[in-house]
Amino acid sequence: MKNLLDPAILFFVFGCFAGLIRSNLEIPRSIAKFLSLYLLMALGLKGGFALAKTGLNSEIALSMTIAIAMAFLVPTIGYLFLKNKIDKFDAAAIAASYGSVSAVTFVTAIQYMEQSQLNPNGYMAIALVLMESPAIIMVVLLANMLRHNSETSGTKRPSLKAILHESFTDGAHLLLLGAMVVGFLSGEAGKTMMQPFSGDLFKGMLAFFLLDMGLMVAKNLKDASKNSTALIAYATISPLVHAVIALGLCILFGVTTSDTILLMVLSASASYIVVPAVLRYAIPEANPSIYFGLSIGITFPLNIILGIPAYIWMAQKFN
Repeated sequence: MKNLLDPAILFFVFGCFAGLIRSNLEIPRSIAKFLSLYLLMALGLKGGFALAKTGLNSEIALSMTIAIAMAFLVPTIGYLFLKNKIDKFDAAAIAASYGSVSAVTFVTAIQYMEQSQLNPNGYMAIALVLMESPAIIMVVLLANMLRHNSETSGTKRPSLKAILHESFTDGAHLLLLGAMVVGFLSGEAGKTMMQPFSGDLFKGMLAFFLLDMGLMVAKNLKDASKNSTALIAYATISPLVHAVIALGLCILFGVTTSDTILLMVLSASASYIVVPAVLRYAIPEANPSIYFGLSIGITFPLNIILGIPAYIWMAQKFN
């Protein structure tokens, strides 16, 4: 209940409501893009400042190792589960979306943890970066194998080099990395100077962005509900499964509760910005309304409203 009373979450719910009643309320695309870039820049700065303060150590290395392991494990599980239920190209695209991560879900989790005095470590933004691309690489290779083994093998294959370049140089991804470097190099002095920008404004900007996300969820909810029962079940249940696997690894290797929560959130999230943009080019055979609709229409709102508090409770109880 406490999570639902957070102003940012309430704006998200309000955005969903406004969209469902077909209000003409909308956030101009240029402003929505600015808000997205602001959140990534602020997140990157926080991560860089934290890393400058703590330095690289075994605790950070362990969390990053688990992050990379989950980045490969999640799309593998997703594809193996879906490949015999739907078209294999669609299965690969969904696996890529769920194998990658949602920066907005991550940012919302950090904000919720800070409000609950759970002290999230800023360096976990590195995990966000590390988990962004492995799934894309895996499914691009998989898609090429599928083309080779199918009747469409004569279709011109997108260049793996071009796809990876697009993935790694995506503006949002690059801004996050650049901001982390700036934060790391400027350290405590930089943190003090940037506090009005990356600290004081953060909550309001997040609320504004989640309002826009609520409107987007409402627009895509109808398409998401048209999918098969198996796909809707996957979009609903798989985030919890992925979070539990991450929790198990964190318990096994003694990861701190704070890092465990964020690894669970990242593992449970699904990309609806970077990966769909890449997949339109990388796997044109897949239906965008399926992988985009599931991630934004079902998984994202479930994580924002119910998932984050559930993952926090699980990590605190079992870790």
